[in-house]
Amino acid sequence: MAEVQTVRQAPAEFIEAAGKTYLDDLTKAIGGFKEQDLSQIMGSQFVAGPGALTTQAEGLASGLGSYEPFLQQAQSLTGPTAYQAYMSPYQQDIIDTTLAEYDVQAQKGLPGLAAQAIGAGAFGGGREGVQRAEYQATSDRNRAALQAQLLGQGFGQAQQQVGLDFNRNLNLAQQSPALLGQQIASLTTLGGQQQARQQQQLSAQQQLAQRQAFQPLEAAERLGGGVTQLIAGYPGGEKTMTSPSPSALQTGLSTGATLAGIYRLIQG
Repeated sequence: MAEVQTVRQAPAEFIEAAGKTYLDDLTKAIGGFKEQDLSQIMGSQFVAGPGALTTQAEGLASGLGSYEPFLQQAQSLTGPTAYQAYMSPYQQDIIDTTLAEYDVQAQKGLPGLAAQAIGAGAFGGGREGVQRAEYQATSDRNRAALQAQLLGQGFGQAQQQVGLDFNRNLNLAQQSPALLGQQIASLTTLGGQQQARQQQQLSAQQQLAQRQAFQPLEAAERLGGGVTQLIAGYPGGEKTMTSPSPSALQTGLSTGATLAGIYRLIQG
């Protein structure tokens, strides 16, 4: 009876050694990558945070409400008595001095009236009395007008100072947050540039850490590609063999015996 054998044709020994080396390296690379702490290559340490300039800008943002005191001061200058705080403390002294001098000058006009009455022969009479009364009334009106003029000048100057102070506070209320906003914008821009440079450095460090982490696996893959090419150049295989091989006589006898057996079965 013939024996069927399957013979395996292995690649060259150096190819088998290279394949074993590849499998060992690949197993180690995969095992090491699984055990590696991913935070070393994917952690938040590679994300740039806000720098000192950005932090300074955020701190200044709380001062954007600095306009409120100026608005409150401006509002206090809109009342009907706001001018009183701006009246000159020397105004009353000026008025008193001016009116006192006016009274002196007014009194100097009385002797002239008496002289006129004497010249007219009406000294001490009713005519002189009427002239004196008219002179005094005119003097009093002029005195009151002068006093009103002085008070009006003081009031006008106080009102002018109120208006100037109101506008000054209003301008400060507008300029204060505007100037602060410009400063914050400048610091924010510079802080963003600073953060971008830092992010570039961290990204480069992360790329280096990732390349170092994947290097064993990539090396094993390159080795595997080379081994694959070697195996393709020196393929193995299997071959089936029958041992021993039947001769022509053996084949004919076997065929005859088979036919004879079939004939006996037909004939009973």
